[in-house]
Amino acid sequence: MVKSIASTGLSWEEFVAEYGDNERYELIDGELIDMEPTGPHEQVAALIGRKLNVEIERGDLPYFIPYRCLIRPLGIASAFRPDVVVLDSEALVSEPLWNREPVVTMGGATAKLVVEVVSTNWQNDYARKYEDYEALGIAEYWIVDYLGLGGKYYIGSPKQPAITICNLVDGEYQKVMLRSGNFIQSLLFPDLKLSADKLFAFGGV
Repeated sequence: MVKSIASTGLSWEEFVAEYGDNERYELIDGELIDMEPTGPHEQVAALIGRKLNVEIERGDLPYFIPYRCLIRPLGIASAFRPDVVVLDSEALVSEPLWNREPVVTMGGATAKLVVEVVSTNWQNDYARKYEDYEALGIAEYWIVDYLGLGGKYYIGSPKQPAITICNLVDGEYQKVMLRSGNFIQSLLFPDLKLSADKLFAFGGV
């Protein structure tokens, strides 16, 4: 479950100072968002993280998945807290804030893959974050809608669980929608074996 608190007009700096260590909140256009994740939501994110870590280890890749991380969009009073993010450890030397706090400001140069597990405030994942992650040059973005909450424009009708894989091509996301019976195809992790059904199963918990 995700809910927004009354508009606060917080700046990026104010949010990081007051809520940077609080995993419950993120900031969108100065508005404090109370993320309130459910148990199944966390199970979905944890399974994805575990599978991706296996691929990182198997390929001996210079990537890692932080426990906590904020992504700063371009020039906006926002601070996104992805459910799962894969960072390039070699790029962190160029991140100006990293040595003081787990904040990524250089977009796709550091964040190679972002996963958002859809909650009740699904508009942020399908529209707002989609646009900002695209503008940041993040090469791969997954929208995991294991409950089928998104609007019909995004997941079709009748609504059902879906995973939208977005790959950056010439600065724009190209989308592939996965349903039951499909496997996730990742350009970053081509040997990944993760079925959509394993993630959708948490919708019945």
